[in-house]
Order: sequence, then structure tokens, then C-alpha cells
Amino acid sequence: MLKVLVPVDSSRNSHYAVRHVIKEFTKNTAMEIHLLNVQPMFSQYIARFVSKKDRDAFHRDEAEKVLRPIGHMLDCAGVPHTMHVEVGNKVRLIVEAARRLRCDHIVMSTTRKSSLIRMVEDSVTIEVLELTSVPVEVIAGDAASKAERYGIPAGVGAFLASLFFAAAN
Repeated sequence: MLKVLVPVDSSRNSHYAVRHVIKEFTKNTAMEIHLLNVQPMFSQYIARFVSKKDRDAFHRDEAEKVLRPIGHMLDCAGVPHTMHVEVGNKVRLIVEAARRLRCDHIVMSTTRKSSLIRMVEDSVTIEVLELTSVPVEVIAGDAASKAERYGIPAGVGAFLASLFFAAAN
């Protein structure tokens, strides 16, 4: 039985990973699918004013909003799955879940971005690739927005130009 971890969030890109898993399931029904949604923790400043019970209910509701449509996709395709919800650091919890569940691989989807953009911004996918010993299959998602494609490289270029001019003076 092939165990597959599919981390999902509210982005459209999660649907690409799930559709890929559905397609793979039609080829090999000996798969055990684990959906994982990681909710961010409240900051300590907010958490001290909200009871643990209310925080847990909020995280559960938010996770359900994410998992319900994805679970429906899998149900409609006849793909059995298990849903997991964690609260905390997304990268660390994905890596730990893959280890704890003894997954054979992780299927993630990510926005298509240039190498320059990936170099200057944090990416959950890149961090998971760095930290896990479990093979990760990365599915290409939507293209980056125009602001990400042009704005970030322009900002990096302007920053480098300002460094160059500052060093020259």
C-alpha cells in the first residue's frame, strides 16, 4: 500500500495536487491518501485573550472550510482518504506528519515562479524539500501574478542598483 501525504490549504494550487492524486489513484488503487491542513497558531498577544476552547473551535472551523471541498473532490472520484488537522509551523508539521504516518511520498502543488522569486521569498515547498527524507512530488500550479513576476524582480534589481551606487560613492 502506497501512503501519500497531500498538504492542502485554501489556495487553488491545492486542487492541482489533489487532481494529480486522483489521476494516480485510477492507475493504482493500492494507495492510502492522507490530507493534511496546517492552521497557523495565534500570536501570543491574541492567544492570551481567547480561550483554548475558542481557539481550537476556530482552527477546526477554518480547517473544515479547506478540507470539505477537497474531501468532496476525492469522494466524487471514489478515492478513500483520511483528513488530518494540525496547528503550528506548516513546514515542520508537514515533515513530521510524513514521518509519523510513514508516508512513501508527499504530493504538493506550488505556484509557478521564477528562480529569482523563489530565491528571495520563503516557500513552504522548498523548505519541505530541504527538511524531509520522504520523496516530494511537486505539481505545477497557477502562474505567479504579474506583481510577483515583475514587481519582485524589479524591486530586487532596484535594491542591487542602489547597493552598487552606494558602493561606488
